Amino acid sequence: MYSPGQAGANAYARVGVQTGVMGASPHRLIVMLYQGARQAIVQARMFMQQNNIGARGAAISKAIGIIESGLQESLNKDAGGEIAQRLDTLYTYMARRLLDANLNQDESMLVEVDNLLATLEEAWIGIGPEVAQMAAATV
Repeated sequence: MYSPGQAGANAYARVGVQTGVMGASPHRLIVMLYQGARQAIVQARMFMQQNNIGARGAAISKAIGIIESGLQESLNKDAGGEIAQRLDTLYTYMARRLLDANLNQDESMLVEVDNLLATLEEAWIGIGPEVAQMAAATV
């Protein structure tokens, strides 16, 4: 099904992703989760336009998994207070919208969730220098 060169490229990509995750700071890991969820939504939109139902469902499931098992599970609701509670509610909303987008074949819902994730990703990247400064101060 795949040429040996393609298999090698895929294996190399997997190792690169695994290495990137293992060496990433907690802040960078959250950025990677946002990027992964957004990439899955881009794929879901493409598959929706191609009327590829199975692949669309798989891509949307991947995005939901990243949101629920990655972003939402990483929230520290005790330490994060109101912000963590609001993010938790927003992540639940996003997962529900993605599910509805798949069931109703509604690309606008995918765009809505992607825009929400983009806003959060941008804000998270924006606090990166502050997080790095705080981490350096504790070492």
